[in-house]
Amino acid sequence: MSENQNQYKFDAVDLILYFWNKRIPIIIVGFATAIISAVVSLCITEKYKSEVILFPTASGSISQDLLSTASVGKSLLRLGEDEELDQLMQVLQSDQIRQSIIDKFDLMNHYEIKSGTKYPLTQLYQKYSKNIVIKPTKFLSAQITVWDTDPKVAADIANEISNLVDTVMNGMQHEKAMQALALVEKEYNDLLSDINKREDSLNYLRSLGVVDYLTQVETLTDALGVALSKGNTSAANEIQKRIDHLGEVGGPYLSITEQLVYDKKQLVDLKSKYAEAKVDATQQLAHKYVVNKATVAEKKSYPVRWLIVVTSTLSVVILFMLCLIIKDSVAKRIEYIKK
Repeated sequence: MSENQNQYKFDAVDLILYFWNKRIPIIIVGFATAIISAVVSLCITEKYKSEVILFPTASGSISQDLLSTASVGKSLLRLGEDEELDQLMQVLQSDQIRQSIIDKFDLMNHYEIKSGTKYPLTQLYQKYSKNIVIKPTKFLSAQITVWDTDPKVAADIANEISNLVDTVMNGMQHEKAMQALALVEKEYNDLLSDINKREDSLNYLRSLGVVDYLTQVETLTDALGVALSKGNTSAANEIQKRIDHLGEVGGPYLSITEQLVYDKKQLVDLKSKYAEAKVDATQQLAHKYVVNKATVAEKKSYPVRWLIVVTSTLSVVILFMLCLIIKDSVAKRIEYIKK
């Protein structure tokens, strides 16, 4: 029994000798695999690659960045961070950009998908996802990679996706900014109308002789005291009438004057907000920095035929060798059991 077991001891030398004895079938399988894989690689459609690298800008208000006098919080020229990169990725992968690219480059026909086939849109979206890959990088940037049979189309699609980022993001922000502008504009116009009405009321009171209520009352009071001290009754009566008249209109005059002071302060603040809202609604800035713009590739990037041949040949040869070992081991084991 021990002698039979020693017959099945298998070391590295035995393995090398075993494969050497099997070299003919191994060479034949390897050679056949190399030829087949070479033919198959020649049948694979060549594709060209173009890439765009984008960095997001820091989020913030245009008006605050441009109009604010504060030295802190300026984000107009800063690069974005994780949050801004996530937003940029969402926009790049949005249906709006995908549909714009499909329509502009007529990808249904370009990818040779017939509208009469089953699930044409599903096929289109699958090819879009396969040929257009958008992913974040470890440097907080976004990478747009486009594969296409036409090198110019690949570069144009990559650059167009990059250009559409600002269109989509500005469109979303514009709608919100216009709503904010309408609200601020209404408040500003309403307050301005109230101020004009109070100014008209104040002008009417001035036409009644009220120019500076407190100063006038003080002056008339002093004059009344002088008239009474001199015993000038008629002058004192006339002055008293004027004081009584000022008393009747003085209250509204003071109330309107104080309200005007407050309203004009509010108007200054609203005017500043109105200017900021107007900038946000009418001006547009870039939401990304283009580090690498896509260019037309001079040579294909796919397939790498020599790599396909080498990988396929090695894989098949190794698998064939394992199968030979298993086959002979099983056969010897069966023969040993029969003994």
